[in-house]
This record gives sequence, C-alpha cells and structure tokens, in this order.
Amino acid sequence: MASNFEIGLNRSADLIVMNLEGDFDATSAYELIYAIKKLPEETAGVSIYTNGLKNIYSAGIDVFRRLMQDLNHRPRKIALTGHHATRLWPENLRVASMPHRITSWW
Repeated sequence: MASNFEIGLNRSADLIVMNLEGDFDATSAYELIYAIKKLPEETAGVSIYTNGLKNIYSAGIDVFRRLMQDLNHRPRKIALTGHHATRLWPENLRVASMPHRITSWW
C-alpha cells in the first residue's frame, strides 16, 4: 500500500462512505477491495469518495477495475463519487457486470 494511503469509514444507517486519502497504487487498490469485501453483508450501499486522493497510478487503476468486476456477486450497491471518480472508473468504460454510470449505484 502506498505509505500515505488511508481509508476513512463513516456509517449512516445502511450506507457506508469510504473516504480515500493519499496515493492510489496497485496495493492501495487491493486494500480498498479487501475493505469492501469485509463490510457486513447487510450493508445496503457503499459510497467511495475520491477527493482525498493525491497521486493516482495506472497500476492502481488497472487493479481496481479488474477486482471491482469480482464484486458484482455482492448484493450491496457501490458508487464512486468525488473529483477522481471517473479516473478510477470512467463513464465511457462499459463492463457487462457494471451497467450503470459511475455516479449511479450499481
């Protein structure tokens, strides 16, 4: 994980907001996916807020996109928000398992 990467969690009812801070590299992507996977199953939605990211590395983007496809069996909805959301998952990138826009729940 990038030495300055952190994931802050805020919970409200059945929604969890994950605030990303620092640099986003391949190891950070694995850490984020692991954090999503270990959330309680009853979590209805997850919002990943990206404004706190500083440097976003292509290896981090590639790993994140690949691993997000593995999460589509989960019942919860996941949204990327913030200034860097489309860098992590651009709206024009269409994947069969993720049919909705980046600012929507999928």
